[in-house]
Amino acid sequence: FKIFVPITVVALLILIPVNVSSGTLFFLRKELEYDNVATMRLRFLASQRRRAEQFTVLVRNVPQISGNSISDSLDQFFKTSHPDTYLCYQRLYNSCHYFCTQAVYNAYKFAKLVRKRDRLQNWLDYNQLKFESHSEKRPTKKTGFLGLWGKRVDSIDFYKQQIKEFDKNMTLERQKVLKDTKSILPVAFVSFKSRWGAAVCAQTQQSKNPTLWLANWAPEPRDIYWQNLAIPFLSLTIRKLIISLSVFALVFFYMIPIAFVQSLANLEGLERVAPFLRPVIELKFIKSFLQGFLPGLALKISLYILPTVLMIMSKIEGHIALSILERRASAKYYYFMLVNVFLGSIVTGTNHQLMMSRIPRTIGVSIPMKATFFITFIMVDGWAGIAGEILRLKPLVIFHLKNMFLLKTESDREQAMDPGSVDSPETLRITIINVYNQQYESGAAFWPHVHSRIIASLVISQLLLLGLLSTKEAANSTPLLAILPILTLSFNQYCKHRFEPAFRRYHSRKQ
Repeated sequence: FKIFVPITVVALLILIPVNVSSGTLFFLRKELEYDNVATMRLRFLASQRRRAEQFTVLVRNVPQISGNSISDSLDQFFKTSHPDTYLCYQRLYNSCHYFCTQAVYNAYKFAKLVRKRDRLQNWLDYNQLKFESHSEKRPTKKTGFLGLWGKRVDSIDFYKQQIKEFDKNMTLERQKVLKDTKSILPVAFVSFKSRWGAAVCAQTQQSKNPTLWLANWAPEPRDIYWQNLAIPFLSLTIRKLIISLSVFALVFFYMIPIAFVQSLANLEGLERVAPFLRPVIELKFIKSFLQGFLPGLALKISLYILPTVLMIMSKIEGHIALSILERRASAKYYYFMLVNVFLGSIVTGTNHQLMMSRIPRTIGVSIPMKATFFITFIMVDGWAGIAGEILRLKPLVIFHLKNMFLLKTESDREQAMDPGSVDSPETLRITIINVYNQQYESGAAFWPHVHSRIIASLVISQLLLLGLLSTKEAANSTPLLAILPILTLSFNQYCKHRFEPAFRRYHSRKQ
């Protein structure tokens, strides 16, 4: 009452009239966020020019029919199953992104040659620039390992000859891949005459055997994660099981550094473990630093490599699009933060209370004790996370170090200046607009996941509030608050049925 009564008076007499007079609250007459995002998504999809992926379905696990090639099997199957809408099937070289008129090929070796040739071209450009700036002497190099020994030759002529040989090898490798039936992968991009035909195919089962002829909407070319296109169905199932168990184990493994961080947050516990540090800990400056800054910073550092680890796990699961990979990694990161950082931080150090008392009592006691830690963690995260991202000090330092020691050509400089794309598993920020390059376009497909996590966080906070107040001589008010999670979940169900179809299903025509 001491806090909320004055706030209510100020809100009713000052804040609400000011916001109403300025038009800020007019949005209450309309439906809220989810409706706006869904409308923008549909408007975006309708405004797009005709693109190949709008009419294309990715078909995986194409069965090998005796006497037929993969190409013949695809053509016969879709002419029979979708005779009115089937147009053709697109073929590609897996790993090097070439589209051609053959079946799907694994051209990994060819792609490797392309990367090596690009490196040789970069060295040739560097030596030509070097010769142009010092034309009195042609650059030379030794042909041995890392240029440390061997016969000394003219660098420009050497790299030109190497590139010429690589061009010849690439041509031979391409022909070899096209002739090798073992290089054909059971994957194809099937195109239809209309969006309706593609929608029907992408959202229906194509065979009695649900493990064959797996049809999904084709991601846009930038969004495809090529390495996972041809993973067999059984392997996908095993991978997902292994990764699920690994994520479960990872959550509990990380309890160890979380527990260590919490020991730093509690100076009494630290003094019990290491009593010889008591004279140092009791110093005013050291004590303030340990209580206020170090625990949050230590937790932030312990979570630094986590998004990378979770992204690798998502890739092993076998998802076929970068956008799906980031959504899956983001989900893992959310669950990890919820269980380890939030719930783990509350429970750590209070196990004896869990055994001696009830859980509501534990919540009522432990949450206020951890309030300072979470406040300082949010402050550190804002300083080391969001503020650091806006300043971009790390990319600035790395660029100048590369510029001093590694950059040789203009192409190298452009690569060093490339800001990359946003790291969705842990960040959703304004720098998406102003700094990063757009790696793919998913049309706000991430929003349902964001909304569901906001709802989950609200429900958790409401349940914890019920537990907290029930232990603070406010038990009579607890039943009145029980309506909060019910209303929140009801709102979520309304949004799910009203707006989510716009994100889950594609439309066969412009809206």
